[in-house]
Amino acid sequence: MLTMVPCEQFLAILGTVCLLASCERAPESASVQELTGSAMGTAYSVKIVAPPARLNIASLRADIDRELAQIEQQMSTYIADSELSQFNAYRGVDWFEVPIELCRVVVEALSISAASGGAFDITVGPLVNLWGFGPGGGVTVPPDPHRIVALMDSVGHAALHADCSVPALRKGRPDVYVDLSAIAKGYGVDRVAAILDAQQVQNYLVEIGGDLRVLGKNSRGENWSIAIESPTRSARSVHAIIKMNRAAVATSGDYRNYFEHEGSYYSHTIDPRTGFPVAHNGAAVTVVADNAAYADALATGLLVLGPEDGLEFAERRKIAAYYLLRNDGVIEERYSSLFAAEVSLQ
Repeated sequence: MLTMVPCEQFLAILGTVCLLASCERAPESASVQELTGSAMGTAYSVKIVAPPARLNIASLRADIDRELAQIEQQMSTYIADSELSQFNAYRGVDWFEVPIELCRVVVEALSISAASGGAFDITVGPLVNLWGFGPGGGVTVPPDPHRIVALMDSVGHAALHADCSVPALRKGRPDVYVDLSAIAKGYGVDRVAAILDAQQVQNYLVEIGGDLRVLGKNSRGENWSIAIESPTRSARSVHAIIKMNRAAVATSGDYRNYFEHEGSYYSHTIDPRTGFPVAHNGAAVTVVADNAAYADALATGLLVLGPEDGLEFAERRKIAAYYLLRNDGVIEERYSSLFAAEVSLQ
C-alpha cells in the first residue's frame, strides 16, 4: 500500500504551507485528539474530533496498541514465531489450528482471489520474497526466470483452505506460503475503527501505512479531505483530493516500493498469474469501500488486473475504483461509475 493521508498531514510531509485551496487551514471549531505510534512495520495515526467527555485517552491508546500488536503477532511474515510464520513453516497438509481472526482474514482474501481470477492471491509470498520485497531483504537484479517458473508451482489460492469453525487452515501442498501484507494493514484499520465505534466516537480518521478509514467530520465540521499522491518516483505531490464522511480508502501503486535495473523499473506488486511485477501503464489504483481490509486487497488486485480488465471487473462487481495511468509522460485518470457517483473528487 502507498501513502495516502489527510490533506493537512500531506502538506507537512511536503514541507509546504499550502498546496491546494482545499487544503488551506481554517480556525478549528472542535478539539482534536491525535494518537500516533508504530505498528505492523509502519506508523499509525488516529484523529478523534470532539472526543466524548467520558473517553479515557490513555486506556484507548493501550487498547489500540494491544489490538495492533496482536494482529502483527498473528499475521506478520516478519515475525519468526507469528501464527502465520508457524503455519508457513509447517510442511504438512493436515489442518493447522490458527486464531479465529487470522482464519477470517484468510477467508476474506480467498474470496477476493476467487472473484478476481487470482489477480489477488495471498499465496504469492514466495515470488514476493524472490523479487526482494519480503522479509529476506531487497535485490538489485531480477531473479533467474527459471527460479520464477519453479516457484509458480507453489502459488495458487486453490491450494489454501480455511475452516473457521475450528478455526484452522490447511495447505493443499506442503510448500504453500501465505503473505497477508496486502490485506492485514487494512484489517488493522478496521479493528481500530471498531474500538472507536465501541467507545461511541462519532468523528475520527484512522490510518495505518496509507490505508484509511473515516467517520463523521473533521475539526472544521467538513467531510474529511484525503490526498491521493501523484504517481511520480522522483518527487512527492498531491494529484487529487477526495472528500468523504464514512468510508475506507486504500491505494496500491508502483512508484514507491521498487528497484531499477538497466533502465527498467520492477514494482513490489507481483502478478501471481505470471510471477513477474506488473508492467502495464497503470501506475496506481485507489479503492473506496465500506471496510479497509476489502479496499486494501482490492487495490492490489485491481493494480494487477490493469486499467482495462480492472475497470471491467470494478464495474461488474460495483467497486469504487480510481486509476492513475502513465501515458507519454502525462498522468491520466480513469474511474468506475460507482466511484464517479459516490466520491467527491477535487
